[in-house]
Amino acid sequence: MKFIILQSKLKEGLGIVERLVGKNLTLPILNNILVSVQKNFLNLAATDLELGIKWWSLVKVEEEGEIVIPGRILSSFVNYFPNKPIKLETKDKTLFVECENYQTQIKFFKTEDFPIIPQVKEEIIILNNSLFCKNLALVSDIPQPSPARVEISGIYVSLQKNLIKLVGTDSFRLGEKKIFLEKTTTKDFSFILPQRTTKELIGVLGEKKGELKVFSSPNQVMFELPMEETTHPQIQIVSRLIEGQYPNYEDVIPKKYRTTVVLPKNEFLNQIKAASVFSGRTNEVKFEANPKKERFEIFSQNPEYGQYKSFLPAKIKGEETEISFNYKYLIDGLVNIESSEVVFELNKLTDETEENKEHKEKKGEGPGVLKPVGDQSYTYVVMPINPS
Repeated sequence: MKFIILQSKLKEGLGIVERLVGKNLTLPILNNILVSVQKNFLNLAATDLELGIKWWSLVKVEEEGEIVIPGRILSSFVNYFPNKPIKLETKDKTLFVECENYQTQIKFFKTEDFPIIPQVKEEIIILNNSLFCKNLALVSDIPQPSPARVEISGIYVSLQKNLIKLVGTDSFRLGEKKIFLEKTTTKDFSFILPQRTTKELIGVLGEKKGELKVFSSPNQVMFELPMEETTHPQIQIVSRLIEGQYPNYEDVIPKKYRTTVVLPKNEFLNQIKAASVFSGRTNEVKFEANPKKERFEIFSQNPEYGQYKSFLPAKIKGEETEISFNYKYLIDGLVNIESSEVVFELNKLTDETEENKEHKEKKGEGPGVLKPVGDQSYTYVVMPINPS
């Protein structure tokens, strides 16, 4: 194997694939990178058996071949090289690397034991990559590891006609982002993407432009981004899917609201952060919406340190409402809203038995919902803290 590549290009590729290279004591081969040279392309690949990443670049090839090499060692040396052409050549069981007055020799391994990264062949959709990654980031941080309910530990992705839905929940809050496509697809699909996969998609592809191809099979999904200069793939990310049925999350989103509040987003966010200083162990912050006074009050109290109170002028429709939330969950939802104003929809759970049909007794507070003003594509639902 013998080829020449610019330092900045090789550094880019190694930085992408070595994200999956760790210290696997059970299967040491996974601590390495597959380096393959064929025709005019260099291919770097790494996998942890759950996730696989491949990266390609056009290079000057003098001799084809493939090896398995410790990725972090190669990457560490390449990072110190100047941005000049690097010559890489194998002799016997050693990779020789030269760049101007830098030289190194690295022992490599045979490729037989390196796992094959699956090639998912059925293309299901083509998306704007930067738009998809930006929207995926709105929900990717919400799920939490849940051995008892594995299906909600990932991101639910569904496509129906011209609408993609991205959903994440941890049972205490839920985020849904809708992406409307220009073209209607002929095939609907849905799957649950592991949270780690979403992090890698955002980390690897988030800043890149181009069309993202999505391929799917019953157990795996592949995301492919082409090179700028050719239709040949530049990056492929292959992931296992989470098995199971995603819960009917739409039942959690209230259809009606007792109180609707429109607030300036940045001021609301700052006042919640200020109130958090005096919140207790449950991170509780109380809110009161007063339609008559057009005033939205924020209150927190800590028996050891003191209390906090502030208010915001607000457009309020509906009933006067008092409710408490975990301030961290509200902040997480607000930072993902780009509009200058935010809609905060509040509700109450009621007991509607025959005995109190005319007078609905308060049973507890219902979920709160945050939405950008003028944008129905993002919905953030957060459960309240009800008095014990």
